[in-house]
Amino acid sequence: MRAIGIVLAGGNSKRMRELSNKRAIAAMPVAGSFRSVDFVLSNMSNSHIQSVAVLTQYNSRSLNEHLSSSKWWDFGRKQGGMYVFTPTITAEHSDWYRGTADALYQNLDFLKKSHEPYVVIAGGDCIYKLDYHKVLEYHIEKKADITVVCKDMEPEEDVTRFGLVKTNEEGRIIDFEEKPMLATSNTISCGIYVIRRRQLIELLERCASEDRYDFVTDILVRYKNLKRIYAYKLDSYWSNIASVDSYYKTNMDFLKPEVRHYFFREYPEIYSKVDDLPPAKYNPGAEVKNSLVSSGCILNGSVENSVLFKKVYIGNNCVIKNSIILNDVYIGDNTVIENCIVESRDTIRANTTHIGAPDNVKIVIEKNERFTL
Repeated sequence: MRAIGIVLAGGNSKRMRELSNKRAIAAMPVAGSFRSVDFVLSNMSNSHIQSVAVLTQYNSRSLNEHLSSSKWWDFGRKQGGMYVFTPTITAEHSDWYRGTADALYQNLDFLKKSHEPYVVIAGGDCIYKLDYHKVLEYHIEKKADITVVCKDMEPEEDVTRFGLVKTNEEGRIIDFEEKPMLATSNTISCGIYVIRRRQLIELLERCASEDRYDFVTDILVRYKNLKRIYAYKLDSYWSNIASVDSYYKTNMDFLKPEVRHYFFREYPEIYSKVDDLPPAKYNPGAEVKNSLVSSGCILNGSVENSVLFKKVYIGNNCVIKNSIILNDVYIGDNTVIENCIVESRDTIRANTTHIGAPDNVKIVIEKNERFTL
């Protein structure tokens, strides 16, 4: 494909509450065996983008560890490859990334040394499948300066945490509002952009000279009437996990057969770093209904409508309902957990009860010595 890829994976969100205290959002576990960043990297690989840069910043230790080898997504080639860029102190810059445009500007060398004519920019906190080559074809066909991947959301969805767009009959964006107080449209920006590489370099240099740091506010919104900015409509599954409610809902979506079939059965596939773990073990007395159970788990109690990540131990007479149990959690005997997200590497004491509500999910974090990844 005639494009390089850039994944913006350095962000944090207060909407994630305690879940983002120890990790970047792009490193959040999803669907039992994956991390959020796996989906965008798999899309890049499946679209035959050979050279990809991942820009990390906030709490990046577990994310960098996950990205330590490019072979899992098949980027380990002599031509191209996967590069992980963190903020670097130089003679010109001594700042952290102050915004998305600044993150791109501080890695301008990567853009200048590349030869491909186009750039695909995507966030690391969204769950979806997309062939970026189709977006590029649309971009070229429309003679667009920038193409933004958009999606029409359901009327009952709260869209005020996204960028909202309005388009004319031919798909050109005529209005762009970033996180408005009041929704005037139900078409959101998915945070995926295609732009010509030379034009991106020019726009970033102009932003930097004017002390502007945000890609959406200082490029998309500012140039909406000067540049030809088009919307490419996505009509398949897409979810942003940057809030506790949406993270919980996205994981619960993977309990639906149609969502599981779409991501795990239909071509192309989603790839992730593989751990050498034994299969899950179900001891006598274990009862499991409509749940995802990952490798390395040992179950003795009852699990229903839940997602269990790797190396989870469920004790005797436990009842786990409508919950997400993250990696390497030990749950003691006679414990009840319902409508909760249990943080990774926790030890939940025996004979305890944690119950949240479907519209107010409880995050369970036991203060113990095991460090969270």
